[in-house]
Amino acid sequence: MGKLIIPKDYKSILSLYETQIAIGAMKRVFEENLSLALNLRRVSAPLFVEPETGLNDDLNGVERPVEFDLLETKKNVQIVHSLAKWKRMALHKYRFSLDEGLYTDMDAIRRDEELDNLHSVYVDQWDWEKIIDRDSRNDEFLKNIVISIINAICDTADWLNEAFPALKTKLSRDVRFITSQQLEDLYPALTPEQREHEYVREFRTVFVMQVGDVLKSGKKHGGRAPDYDDWTLNGDILFWSDVLECPMEMSSMGIRVDEASLDSQLTKAGCDHRREMLYHKMLLSGELPLTVGGGIGQSRMSMLLLKKAHIGEVQSSVWDKDTIEGCKAAGIELL
Repeated sequence: MGKLIIPKDYKSILSLYETQIAIGAMKRVFEENLSLALNLRRVSAPLFVEPETGLNDDLNGVERPVEFDLLETKKNVQIVHSLAKWKRMALHKYRFSLDEGLYTDMDAIRRDEELDNLHSVYVDQWDWEKIIDRDSRNDEFLKNIVISIINAICDTADWLNEAFPALKTKLSRDVRFITSQQLEDLYPALTPEQREHEYVREFRTVFVMQVGDVLKSGKKHGGRAPDYDDWTLNGDILFWSDVLECPMEMSSMGIRVDEASLDSQLTKAGCDHRREMLYHKMLLSGELPLTVGGGIGQSRMSMLLLKKAHIGEVQSSVWDKDTIEGCKAAGIELL
């Protein structure tokens, strides 16, 4: 059963078809803003990959991918969870140069996702990746990338407010940077989700850094696969949603593992068997470029900028009976 929040006196600002027009416009404007800010070029991307390549993102390591067999090849393939690792291979294949990057539309099915206002089985995001040098593998460089992305989102919000004056969406460009350990130190009695809620409620735009490794408490702030982000150089961009009165994660991103951090993180995560996969072999032998990259939620951004209460208002998916009935009773129109 899905978890449903009904904001008091909620009513969609835009009509059903106005919402569709606004989503299309938002995507076009943001893609231009992002590509200009980070020097990215658009490419096509796969919907599914072969498991033995090691290219699929295993998220927290417990989610089951959607897998099926192909009649012609007699092989199984998996629908991607994200393109975190595929993008790095693509940069190598396309022979992109230093400071050049790519972005693409990523569509995924996460069958084990818990459904609520922000989560759907269907995931759509912009996946992006760009080549960096070894000297750029530091906090300052990462923070500058984060600021560029936040400005691209805020510029898109400003454009939408002019195109649809009824929206009046207000976002803060003033991002606060905090590590997951600093959050635990601030709120030791709270869960990671509760810590984010308290901090983002106060500062509105936040980048939580260093996600994936074990904290002093012996627990993790959140799960992160060991073979794409460097756990010391990554994080999540969160905005405060005035509609839902909660944080909304807009992007999971980071400077990617190099040979040393991949070697260390595979061992920490108990995933040394992956060393024999094609992607991991190439990375450990230094054949792949050093990169920074991430994913930016398309439906999440639509929700935030169009002031929607449920992700089903901006994407077509499948919902449990209680969610469907609860939204109908509250006047929330699911696509």
